[in-house]
Amino acid sequence: MTQLASVALTGVDTHAHIFHQGLELAGNRRYSPDYDATVEQYLAHLDHCGLSHGVLVQPSFLGTDNRHLVDALRRFPQRLRGTAVVARDVTEETLDELAEAGVVGIRLNLIGQPLEDYRSASWRTLFAKVARRGWSVEIQRGMEDLGEILPQILQSGVAVVIDHFGLPDGEIDPTDSDHRALLSLLPSEAVWVKLSATYRSRSTLAQARRSIDRLLDAYGHDDRLVWGSDWPHTRFEAQTDYDAQFSLMETLLPDAAERRKVLIDNPARLFGIDRAA
Repeated sequence: MTQLASVALTGVDTHAHIFHQGLELAGNRRYSPDYDATVEQYLAHLDHCGLSHGVLVQPSFLGTDNRHLVDALRRFPQRLRGTAVVARDVTEETLDELAEAGVVGIRLNLIGQPLEDYRSASWRTLFAKVARRGWSVEIQRGMEDLGEILPQILQSGVAVVIDHFGLPDGEIDPTDSDHRALLSLLPSEAVWVKLSATYRSRSTLAQARRSIDRLLDAYGHDDRLVWGSDWPHTRFEAQTDYDAQFSLMETLLPDAAERRKVLIDNPARLFGIDRAA
């Protein structure tokens, strides 16, 4: 990635979306927002919570048209990075343009999608392009399928980021064979997990903390956990807000050293964020 201007790193929100109602939406979308979530609103939330950086994730309803994402990254290069959605046959030139703007990964939102053989030539070619740039592949899919998907993708040598705790039903349960399949992969240095959107798993506070404990047990350390607000909490806007999600994070991670790793050290390493003073 081209060296971008930096600000002092005080914390990273690794998962948020921006959009407005005038954007062209993807034809195969599952959801159509009826409000605006602007980059200015998002930065105001970061400021209020004392966070210096954010990672914008291309929402699925915008498809592979990353122009709005890229525009925001170029306007605020000191503070924002991006995770794009791209076609499987995306060109090197397009990926270079995304990298220049501040994109640091791609997302596969596989919710409701048929699973494919991610060892096929076309997928391996895409993942190789991502790996060469030092990017990650972000996966949104339920826990029941991650144990099958991840080994196929990891064969390509790319880092994988699992969205939203892996979307367990309530909590990560090591007595469940599907959950154990995921937990068994965590010792790999290439697998990261986002602590985000507990509401999408209908998790209570106690269940979310147990999930974190089980992730830590499987990892043996806390070096590959990151946090995301999931702002503006699409489909759950009436249930939560940014401040509530930040407060929940602080409750789930009461140890200051652990919280520093999740908010600062780990995302800086994963997304190549400068620690400039």
